[in-house]
Amino acid sequence: MVNINMQLKWIKGSEDYSDAYKVRKTVFVLEQSIDESLELDEYEAIALHLVVYIDGIPVATGRIFEHNNSFVIGRISVIKEYRNMHLGTLLMEKLIEKAISMRAKELHLSSQVYATGFYSKFGFEEYGNTYLDAGIEHISMVRKIN
Repeated sequence: MVNINMQLKWIKGSEDYSDAYKVRKTVFVLEQSIDESLELDEYEAIALHLVVYIDGIPVATGRIFEHNNSFVIGRISVIKEYRNMHLGTLLMEKLIEKAISMRAKELHLSSQVYATGFYSKFGFEEYGNTYLDAGIEHISMVRKIN
């Protein structure tokens, strides 16, 4: 077994979230060819960003924020070379835990259509029609919190 040095760090959007953005830029802009101007949005400053570091290098990220009396999880991204380490699962578990600790009643996310099976493992269900976001087919998903 390889010994890895993993660290998780929560960053408030009003702080320096450049490490989260580095991961997102690598995955969404460089790998998926999403226009960089679409990557940052109005929720950056209010979101809580979770960054996973391995040996001090940011390799995975996701965020959560409150919007219209519910919580939104998004920008889940793992750099390609680290994708077989279950970091996406770790991110989702931690983001869901955080939402529950913040008394969320339901969680929403916008999934790229190919990834809905991943999110359904965490209790998310599809709703509505598919739509294009940054040129990629997405669908909305929700999870109720009991």
